[in-house]
Amino acid sequence: MQNQDFDIIKSSGEKVKFSLHKLRNSLRRSGADDHSVEHILDIVRDELYQGISTKEIYNRAFALLKKKKSVFASKYKLKKAIYELGPTGFPFERFVAAILHYSGYKTNIGQIINGKCVSHEVDVIARKNSNYIVVECKFHGEEGRNCNVKIPLYIHSRYQDIVAYYGDQNKEELPPDEGWVVTNTRFTKDAINYGECAGLYLLSWDYPKENGLKDRIDRLGLYPITVSTLLTNREKQFLLSRDVVLCKQLIGDVFYLDHLGVSERRKEKIMSEIKLLCNV
Repeated sequence: MQNQDFDIIKSSGEKVKFSLHKLRNSLRRSGADDHSVEHILDIVRDELYQGISTKEIYNRAFALLKKKKSVFASKYKLKKAIYELGPTGFPFERFVAAILHYSGYKTNIGQIINGKCVSHEVDVIARKNSNYIVVECKFHGEEGRNCNVKIPLYIHSRYQDIVAYYGDQNKEELPPDEGWVVTNTRFTKDAINYGECAGLYLLSWDYPKENGLKDRIDRLGLYPITVSTLLTNREKQFLLSRDVVLCKQLIGDVFYLDHLGVSERRKEKIMSEIKLLCNV
């Protein structure tokens, strides 16, 4: 049976054809060399069967990458690692703020700002030079749940109310010039069409093309702490509770690892992996 004849089941329950090209690209993004990528593809391809889930394919590829090098597995699990920032959306808001911070913005999280009709708690406010943006984050803790058009519709109405306040009751300051909606999943086609028409900036896992979350994270080395294959779940939760959401935050500050009682040998391995992830 040819590879393209295998039906696989996505986390949403949707049935699609297996794509060797997509799997190859995701493996390459891990940083693994071509020989390792092709070797893993051969193994996974031989183990395919009708109705296999994307989760099973992911788990197999992840385990094979981890055998090659832990940093490859860490990069490969990026999407899953963002889900692991949950169950609340607050670490995701801090994560989005960190991405903007390392892109040159000054950021604030969870601020109340006035609208013409009511006040609004905004997830992230970001400023760079004259650019002033308000960001709403939509975090999904489960795979397969996309953002439909209701989300940008709702957020756009809030954004318009904030902008209206500046023209009506506060004429001395400049209003925000961009409203953003950021999600860790994907937008539906209607959501994207509405966002483009209404002038909202939408940022998701893979949108805009070549400048989505995954692209920005890879480009800037801004991996969430949850990608690490060397830290335990308990250690990750401790770090998140101390607002350490990025691997980069541990570089030059191993206080948290000392506080957790991590041995010197493990600490060296963890920091070595983190430096590779962060392009240091």
